[in-house]
Amino acid sequence: MTIAAAASREAPPSFDIRMVDVGGQMLRVGIKKGDGSRPPLLMFNGIGANLELAAPFFEALKHTEAVIFDVPGIGGSPAPTLPYRPSTLARLAHDLMRQLGYHGEIDVSGVSWGGGAAQQFAFQFPKVCRRLILVATSPGAIMVPGAPNVLMKMASPRRYTDKGYMREIASEIYGGAFRKDPTLINRHAAAMKGSTQYGYTLQLLAMIGWTSLPWLWMLPQKTLVLSGTDDPLIPVINAQMLATLIPNARLHLVDDGHLFVVTDPEQSAAIAEAFLGED
Repeated sequence: MTIAAAASREAPPSFDIRMVDVGGQMLRVGIKKGDGSRPPLLMFNGIGANLELAAPFFEALKHTEAVIFDVPGIGGSPAPTLPYRPSTLARLAHDLMRQLGYHGEIDVSGVSWGGGAAQQFAFQFPKVCRRLILVATSPGAIMVPGAPNVLMKMASPRRYTDKGYMREIASEIYGGAFRKDPTLINRHAAAMKGSTQYGYTLQLLAMIGWTSLPWLWMLPQKTLVLSGTDDPLIPVINAQMLATLIPNARLHLVDDGHLFVVTDPEQSAAIAEAFLGED
């Protein structure tokens, strides 16, 4: 296994972008350096999302070292030969962190689709995952879904390949601040890299039938559940469910929509770091 540094003109200056070979699967990885005062934060992104979309949140972190990678088939990570499950992705992420030199405890976060992967990681590697942050997510297949017209638009990666389409539907599918100011999506759209239909389909298939409900009560990690009060995709009742069923969890509601991490990265980062820095 080798780590090869890879330059990226589009990457934020604060990101160290690398191509990493993890057991034969190449991953495009972004690392935001911290001050070493706390464990690193591993973040799982939303469906179809390349790592640059997390840049505003990462850049707002003042102390925390953070790592994110393009899921196989998304962004700059080549598609895998075979489909995968959340357990496969959790193992891949675990091995990636060890290969990057993080051999102690780490903190884990996940946004939307990535929240399922984060839950799986915490369950699969309880001695590695110190704390858990779940953002705008649900327990998986057994959840309270968003409106059908919103979910239909999420079934295709078109919003990642057609920036005009993304601007057209942003307020409807993401809610919150995008309803008041549709121009907010411009920065987000500018950072998008084309998600292939195959890679996007693999992400959809990975979560079919998956649910964390049977074992949420077993998660030992101190957990912060964040949810927007105006989330058309994943209604806030799902966050309430997670916060109730995870023993050491608490719920924090944000007066925004599904992508409050994008619309207000400074506040989101401050909330996350306050939680991660608690004794």
